[in-house]
Amino acid sequence: MGNPLSLFPEHPILESEINEHREVIQQVISQRNAAIFEAEAEKLHGWADDLKVGLEQEIKDLDRQIKEARRTATAALTLEDKLAGQKQVKALEQQRNGKRRALFDAQDEIDRQRERLIAEIEDKLKQRTSMTMLFTIRWRLT
Repeated sequence: MGNPLSLFPEHPILESEINEHREVIQQVISQRNAAIFEAEAEKLHGWADDLKVGLEQEIKDLDRQIKEARRTATAALTLEDKLAGQKQVKALEQQRNGKRRALFDAQDEIDRQRERLIAEIEDKLKQRTSMTMLFTIRWRLT
């Protein structure tokens, strides 16, 4: 453990080679982590877009239904029909408001997942390296 530079004080060339290899390995790991992060972020963005588009489309459909129900209620001839139309408008508006809340909740969930993803990646970026002398070979020419 300890300072890796002190493992081979009498062999600076060997130490230099080891440090170069360690840096290359760390760069490869960093690139791999970046690719994994990008893939996960892309999945999250795709899921978020699908969810958002779906909810927005449902809200637009409800808006269209509300307009139609208002027209129908306004055109109704009897008081009972007008009241039934207003009840339908109110029910559709409640559905639309629920979808709006669901959209905001979904956006909050997306933000939470993004924060978790970033925290996980940050934790993985805290690379810890150590070097341990496994064995030493000495030889002598006679």
